[in-house]
Amino acid sequence: EVQLVESGGGLVQAGGSLRLSCAASGFIFDDYDIGWFRQAPGREREGVSCISSGGGRTYYPDSVKGRFTISIDNAKNTVYLQMNSLKAEDTAVYYCVAKPLAYYTDGSKPDYWGQGTQVTVSS
Repeated sequence: EVQLVESGGGLVQAGGSLRLSCAASGFIFDDYDIGWFRQAPGREREGVSCISSGGGRTYYPDSVKGRFTISIDNAKNTVYLQMNSLKAEDTAVYYCVAKPLAYYTDGSKPDYWGQGTQVTVSS
């Protein structure tokens, strides 16, 4: 069974930090690029980061560039998202996904999704 299990969400004040984790199982982790999408009420789903399977390439949209950092631990089949200088507009459910980095923003569905973790930033 394929599983992407997110953790680390919560409530934080604006300007604070959180680190999300995504533990993967049930598929060949090294064969997939892994990333994070977020979905806030009334807003479009947004891809906020992606990292290639070997960790050599990353993607960030302008909305989070310089504030979010994605990293990968292949030995633990885990991807992390360090989020700093959080803003109220970062409030959303964050989903871990397996999707090729080359097609990350083309609107196609990811291969796999996690259940999501809520991040709430109070202003």
